[in-house]
Amino acid sequence: ERTPEGTYAIDWKHAESGYYKALHVSYPNAQDVTNAKAKGIDPGGAIMIHGQKNGWGWIAPITQLFDWTNGCIALSNRDMDVVWNAVDPGTRIHIAP
Repeated sequence: ERTPEGTYAIDWKHAESGYYKALHVSYPNAQDVTNAKAKGIDPGGAIMIHGQKNGWGWIAPITQLFDWTNGCIALSNRDMDVVWNAVDPGTRIHIAP
């Protein structure tokens, strides 16, 4: 339930998700799995960069003030359009605090 930090890739695009567009992040990698196992925890998964929940884009100015993504990275739908058009599967990303 936390956003991972590190270097990953966008491995696929999902135009029909439950959120306004979604880019899947290649998390967890082998090191993430090893680190989680050493701590006795599940590394989690299904990390996405996405817009607002479908039908709720209008409330983005409010939802962006809260942590509601369960580890994903949420953008306004407008910002998601920019990112969606700028990246293709295979694009490397670095997630930092």
